[in-house]
Amino acid sequence: MDELIPVRCFTCNKVIASKWETYKELLQKTNDTNAIFQQIGFNRYCCKRMFLGQVQWTFFVLQYNW
Repeated sequence: MDELIPVRCFTCNKVIASKWETYKELLQKTNDTNAIFQQIGFNRYCCKRMFLGQVQWTFFVLQYNW
């Protein structure tokens, strides 16, 4: 299923969408999100928030047929 990731961080305007696939791959290997964020290059809390707060709401919306 396609995932809707914001292209840029809402706060600092840093491009974050290009790092989503790398984040998911590293998350399957390890659960240490701090190490993953350091490896990806996220130092700010706002960018980390964008990834940790990501909810795949499209799955829930597709359950309803109008």
